Order: sequence, then C-alpha cells, then structure tokens
Amino acid sequence: MDYKYIIVEIDSPMAIITINRPDVLNAVNIETILELEKAVVNCTENPDVHVIIITGQGKSFVSGSDISRLYEMDDEQAREYSITGQRVLSSIEKCEKPVIAAVNGFALGSGCEIAMACDIRIASEKAKFGQPEVKLGLIPGHAGTQRLARIVGIGKAKELIFTGDLIDALEAHRIGLANMVVSQDSLIAEAKTLARKIADAGPNAVRTAKVVIARGFDVDLATGQEYEVEAFSKLFRTDETHEGMKAFLEKRKPNWNKEVK
Repeated sequence: MDYKYIIVEIDSPMAIITINRPDVLNAVNIETILELEKAVVNCTENPDVHVIIITGQGKSFVSGSDISRLYEMDDEQAREYSITGQRVLSSIEKCEKPVIAAVNGFALGSGCEIAMACDIRIASEKAKFGQPEVKLGLIPGHAGTQRLARIVGIGKAKELIFTGDLIDALEAHRIGLANMVVSQDSLIAEAKTLARKIADAGPNAVRTAKVVIARGFDVDLATGQEYEVEAFSKLFRTDETHEGMKAFLEKRKPNWNKEVK
C-alpha cells in the first residue's frame, strides 16, 4: 500500500513504521493518524510480521499535532479529531502483536500519546517527552490524561500535564515512561534486537500474554487471576505449546511454524 506521510518496511519478523513529516518535526494531522491506523492493521494481518516498531524520521518521533490544523477547528471538528485519535491509538494498544516505540527525539503531545499506546518504549538519549497542551490552552486529546496516569502514577501525571513541562530520556526512564535509554546511533538496532528476542518466543503465547495483561489491568486481582487461568489452560490445546515444551525436553529450538490449533 502507498502512504503519503509514513514509511512501512517489512524486515521479517518485524515491521518498521516510520512517521515521515520531518519538515514539521513529524507533527501529525488527521491523514497521518489514519495512515498509521491502516499500517498497523496491515502489519497485524501480515503473517511474516511478529513485532511492530514505530519511530519517526529525522530529529523527532512526533512533535505533537499539527497546530495549524488545530487552530482551524471548531468544537465539533475537535471532538471528531479526538475521537479518531483515541480510536487509532487504542488499535495500537489492542493490536495482537507487540508494538515497540523507538523514540528518536521529541515525543510531545500526540507523540507522547502514540508512544504510550505502544507496549514498550525505547528512548534515545536525545528523546524528550511531554504533554505541553496546557501551554496552548488545551489538554491532551488522544488519551494522554488517561494513559500517562496509568503508566507513571496520578501524581506525576498531574505534574507533567498541569505544567506542560518536558522531560529528558533519563527522567522518562526513572519514572517508568521509557523502558530503556540507548544512544541515538543504536536506537533502531536496539529496537530490532528486542523485536527479534520477542519473535523468538511462541507467537501465540506472546499474543495471549498481551491480551491477559490488558484485560487484567483495570480489574481486581482475583478477576485478573481468573483470566490468566483460562488463558494458561487454553494454550495446552495448541500445537505451539506442545512444540515449545517438547523442544525444551529435546534440547533444541522450537519450530513455531507448526500449525496452531
């Protein structure tokens, strides 16, 4: 599929989606967001892709929403933009395949929100994170008020959102917003290494783990444990699980290409 604002590269077992508007530091408009949604859906449906990496072209991951577009919106258009962005980011979060954000620079506003919708965030030493919308008389509109609090805690989220302050990669790592910090030059290589490590595991097991973690996050522990029991036991119906255990006992690498029932 042809895209105008993003680049999609398939490097089995992973796909790299690059947001490509470097002239505006990869600020997103509605068209970019919809292209991102299509790319994630296509990568999810591609059997050769087991892990998705999202990054930005040039010096920025995503610097936010395109303010020139926001300035032209009325309240109903803003509502539709917020709803669309939340839907697209939810599709990233709920994608059955793991998604890694390789944050190469500014991840501000919508950029921070896109990164938070990913499962794992790897930040370059030059990355900057923030939700600076209040400085424009706005609030985050793509679930930033919700995901940031869940990731870093409500107190820190309030501080960052109320002040609009930016934080560097080390601070993002300290508060749990970034999983790791690496050099700028090694960012994509590190993301690919992690993607390959994930792809080496049982693909159905990884997908199941992602679903169970998500389902259990906002319920009480007892309910979450019930989800885990059901998912754990159902895996024993699959060829993948039997192949994984058999390979371990036979001291060989598992063949995940066996059909999963």
